[in-house]
Amino acid sequence: MATKKTNSDRIMRIYNLCKEHFGDVRFVGIKYHAKIGWIAKVQFNGDYENLMADGDTSIEALRSLKNRVKKIIKRYNSV
Repeated sequence: MATKKTNSDRIMRIYNLCKEHFGDVRFVGIKYHAKIGWIAKVQFNGDYENLMADGDTSIEALRSLKNRVKKIIKRYNSV
């Protein structure tokens, strides 16, 4: 029987990806904004800017943020 992923699991996955490739991570989380919907955000302590993604559900927002981080890592590694 497969275990169900929680938002906490998704946040930890994004945190570990960012920490491994970018270094010091201050914050990874989600919040609900009335006009936009769910927003997932990563804040870095270093020279990097914050990354954000939104979605209709918290799961979609986290998935979009993870894909965005992976795309940046892939682009960085190909250069």
